[in-house]
Amino acid sequence: MKVEFLEAAQAELDQAFEWYEIQQNNLGLQFLYEFDAAIRRITAYPKSYTLIGNEIRRCLIKRFPYGVLYGLDEGKVIVIAVAHLHRKPDYWMERIG
Repeated sequence: MKVEFLEAAQAELDQAFEWYEIQQNNLGLQFLYEFDAAIRRITAYPKSYTLIGNEIRRCLIKRFPYGVLYGLDEGKVIVIAVAHLHRKPDYWMERIG
């Protein structure tokens, strides 16, 4: 299954990686590893994660307080946000139309 990122979601992933890497050497890489594992779970079982809104699902990233928010469109996973779970909820809602 193909995975596409909204530009804002890609920026969030990049920022999270950079922040963790500054905090501790290789922690950013560990974050990316867990993010990749979440994406692999999503592509294997795209409809198995919690519906949190209008056809939007959330898959939690292990070990880190982040979730991958995504929708499905014609056999593709569209990543809407790489959201920190302890920050302002639903900020990403404006990204869906």
